[in-house]
Amino acid sequence: MKINIDTNSGFCFGVVYAIQTAEDELENTDKLYCLGDIVHNNMEVDRLKAKGLEIINHDQLRQLHDVKVLIRAHGEPPETYLIASQNNIELIDASCPVVLKLQNRVRAGFDEAEKMDGQLVIYGKEGHAEVNGLVGQTKGKAIVVMNDSDLEKIDFTRPVKLFSQTTKSTKGFLDLKRKIEQRIEAAGGDHKNIFEANDTLCRQVSNREPQLRDFSQKHDVVIFVSGKKSSNGKALFDTCKLENDHSYFISEPEELKKEWFENAQSVGICGATSTPMWLMEKVKESIRSFETQII
Repeated sequence: MKINIDTNSGFCFGVVYAIQTAEDELENTDKLYCLGDIVHNNMEVDRLKAKGLEIINHDQLRQLHDVKVLIRAHGEPPETYLIASQNNIELIDASCPVVLKLQNRVRAGFDEAEKMDGQLVIYGKEGHAEVNGLVGQTKGKAIVVMNDSDLEKIDFTRPVKLFSQTTKSTKGFLDLKRKIEQRIEAAGGDHKNIFEANDTLCRQVSNREPQLRDFSQKHDVVIFVSGKKSSNGKALFDTCKLENDHSYFISEPEELKKEWFENAQSVGICGATSTPMWLMEKVKESIRSFETQII
């Protein structure tokens, strides 16, 4: 049985930067706070906790003074920086450059929308850390849309500016764009005049979709490794499942089942942008240990 790890899987550069920043800081201090899980992968979070990284939430941030706090790749709303300034907290900002650029675009887009009595819409998951940071650029006024029922929040007789959470799927974004255009036309408007769709997907993520489709087709069984909290992981796993029905989602090697590999000649291992390569290697070792049991 051949077992291959997808060379395109693993941490994106934003996550690599955040983790490297945390490790560099932890070499010089016994305690570093991080606002939320540094990455949506519990095993990687546990590894860094063992080095001295302590995960906190926004309520806990308000109680801290005179400490160092890491901002992870997802970015933060302006309020976080204000709290840090008031509490003499040194922020170690590891926000992904792609996210920071998007925050600036959303802020500018919101200002433009306000002038024309328009609405700024974000395609993303309500409550997701990156989305919270984006909504914060709009004084909390952005409309977050994830599914068809969320479209009811939009007034299709008024101008609409659409942006996307960086880790959403290309198909999902294009589907939403089409539905908004249809709703504007149904409301008697011309979408070409009052609708602006900004494709702000991270290409490191969106390019993985066609790569994973090809990878999934080449193997009898696909094991997708990701933290259960990863929005990006859920989307990419769906891509694998559409191409190969023998695709399985796991978060750690212990979740593997040997019956998945019966009669399999080739197994592909892949993961989200928040999945460490060392974890995929561990999964490969565990699958290899099944071989003698299957035979």
